[in-house]
Amino acid sequence: MSNALNRRALFKSAGFAGLAFCAGLTAASAQGVTLRLSAPMTPTDQRAVAMAEVFGPAIKDFATLQPHWNATLFKQGTELEAIARGNLEMSITSPQELATLIPGWSIFTAGYLLRDADHQKKVFADPLMNDLKKITEDRLGVKLLSVMYLGRRQVNLRTEKEIKTPADLAGVKLRMPGTEAWLFLGQALGANPLPVAFTEIYTALQTGAVDGQDNPLPTVRDSKFFEVTKQIVLTSHLVDQNYIAISKKVWDRFTPAQQAIMQKAADDAAESGRKKQLALEAELESFFKEKGLKVYTPDVDAFRKKVQADYLASKFAKDWPAGMLEKINAVK
Repeated sequence: MSNALNRRALFKSAGFAGLAFCAGLTAASAQGVTLRLSAPMTPTDQRAVAMAEVFGPAIKDFATLQPHWNATLFKQGTELEAIARGNLEMSITSPQELATLIPGWSIFTAGYLLRDADHQKKVFADPLMNDLKKITEDRLGVKLLSVMYLGRRQVNLRTEKEIKTPADLAGVKLRMPGTEAWLFLGQALGANPLPVAFTEIYTALQTGAVDGQDNPLPTVRDSKFFEVTKQIVLTSHLVDQNYIAISKKVWDRFTPAQQAIMQKAADDAAESGRKKQLALEAELESFFKEKGLKVYTPDVDAFRKKVQADYLASKFAKDWPAGMLEKINAVK
């Protein structure tokens, strides 16, 4: 916790703000700039495919997208700091990562908050998001272009015990990303959360270092986690989302016309990935059953009741912007 506080203090400091410049850009123009994008997903992940096949070609007349997948350029969780320092132009980030620096983002780490992919998209576009987006630009120098639907997160286990309620996850070592918000979600589900980098999940499952992991079904297939697990529990505990993020300094170098093209490219990429993710989710239950996994729905109401109660009683709820929960619930 102290580390997170120190990082937030660092980003707020005037001295650090002075470092938030973008390497490689001149004051005159952003013409022909290379946009290095660092993110932890695989090249075949729908988010990566959408950026490579939709976003990149749409901006090719004035910028070049240079993606680095599998966290090969920057370690997962360090991308936002790299953008703020001027060492990186773009990333695909999450509310959980943003919450380590701006606590208000923790509202989007709460389980059973967003209803579905459509609700997620509408909330991001709603004026209720304006303050959080502006704070992110002012403190981190990061502009969020569009929201990407990652899918409904499900619990994926290498053990055979049937999971009906949160009590059945007691003692289960559930891999979660290494931020406080993610670890709290694992705990709220009833498990014993352990921080493991995304690139290390397969080996951790294979060796038994963890008993399971939670991710949307397309990610389970894409990263082949089904090869080292035995069951998928359809908790649907989080309508997971990522954001296409760009350095605000870089963004401001582009002309209004270029910005409009880039914004549309980001929205089109997000929509492309969203449609493909939804289609995959509809197909994958049968796919995993064919691979020998047990796929079933637990007592979702029991999970929802515990998770929501844990969040409302947590310190995270104290950081949520006043009235924002009600505004999110009101978006139709």
